[in-house]
Amino acid sequence: MLRSSTSLLAVLGLAAQTALGALQVNLDDQASIKAAAKLVAQDLVSFYPINTPGWTVGILPGPPPNGDYYWWQGGAMWGTLIDYWHHTDDSEFNDLISQAMIAQTGDDRDYMPRNWSASMGNDDQAFWAMSAMLAAETGYQDPPKDAPQWLSLVQAVFNEQTHAERRAPAGTQCEWGLRWQVYPSNNGFDYINTIANACYFNLGARLARYSNNNQTYIDLAERTYDLIKKIGYISTDWRVFDGGHLPNACKDINKAQFSYNAALLLQGSAFLYNMTESQKWKDELDGLLSGMLRDFFVDDVAYEPSCEPAVCNTDMKSFKGYLHRWMGSTMVMAPYTQAKILPVLKKSAQAAVNQCTGGSNGRMCGFHWTSGQFDGEVGAGQQMNVLGALMSLITPGTDIPLTNATGGTSVGNFNAGSAQDVNVVFAPVTTGDKAGAGIATAILIAGALGAWTWMSLD
Repeated sequence: MLRSSTSLLAVLGLAAQTALGALQVNLDDQASIKAAAKLVAQDLVSFYPINTPGWTVGILPGPPPNGDYYWWQGGAMWGTLIDYWHHTDDSEFNDLISQAMIAQTGDDRDYMPRNWSASMGNDDQAFWAMSAMLAAETGYQDPPKDAPQWLSLVQAVFNEQTHAERRAPAGTQCEWGLRWQVYPSNNGFDYINTIANACYFNLGARLARYSNNNQTYIDLAERTYDLIKKIGYISTDWRVFDGGHLPNACKDINKAQFSYNAALLLQGSAFLYNMTESQKWKDELDGLLSGMLRDFFVDDVAYEPSCEPAVCNTDMKSFKGYLHRWMGSTMVMAPYTQAKILPVLKKSAQAAVNQCTGGSNGRMCGFHWTSGQFDGEVGAGQQMNVLGALMSLITPGTDIPLTNATGGTSVGNFNAGSAQDVNVVFAPVTTGDKAGAGIATAILIAGALGAWTWMSLD
């Protein structure tokens, strides 16, 4: 009876917010959190111009100069909304999610559609794969049987990113490090950065667990983590830096710190600790967490230290949501961390909600949470941030991620992906010639479009 009363109050509160503006929520009441999250999710989807004639299914407006958003942020948005469904059981957006996630898989079913070749980063491809991985882990609805399947899409991305062509060559200081960009014609091909390697590490850890502690995935994830720590991207005092350039032996480390780099490493370490219970991964988990609480929160409110004092670009304005979501996931995979993480996320989420007073509806959210007031600028990233913050408070009560032995239904393919060379992870792909031709074509297209490059931190 009490539960029904609480839900009724939440519904009434939802109606009041809709009428009066200004997002309001009781963070001690999960029904209230879910009601507020629904409004934030609706406002997030309002940035997706699906009803615009000729719009490409699955992407946000862009890339610049045609809009603010690069391709990867579409994948990040759908992953955020899969998480929203998982936390609330609200399926309002599921048809949009599935349509978008399938539409952008590309001809080779590997999240490399050719029209994005000129700005295709390994991290971009991986963000779509991480959303597909989340779909498999949460039991999100499987695609039709003739469509690409969530698990096989993740395996395709992981296999392709294991290929030598994507990596720093042997004999170099950063040997085997994953390059930022996929194609040699793209600006940043010689940049071995943390985000690309953290994505690969994160996917490897989660594939390992989903596949019943598959040792090959564990080994590749561990090799990646050990490499970026060895070359100094993770400092001895647990600061996570952005990356370095191959021609400089990765020693010209860009010491900018962004929360999504550290959060990906934290979540991946939590998955490996959950599987292995090894002291190594507990130590890494504890160290990363201590550094994150120091570097990415001001008085327990999320903050981006490398850009927020000045100007953050559109990409960076989505990082706080990933920070909250992946710290929330860490609490599930390593429950002992909850006592340290949850109070911080709760205070941060309250600050986030407090400044959701903008836009024509009076409840749109800004980016600068520590200011205590709306900063005058709205965007999809800002909405993803607050949605992630709200969901992170519900995460400790959600189910532990599925595996293929505990109810996961997504169909996989160990040999998925295009055969750029012999697949070093599993057995060679028998249809490699045909798939390899697709990659060759994509490279030619990238060369033709080389003048249009992604302007970024590099």
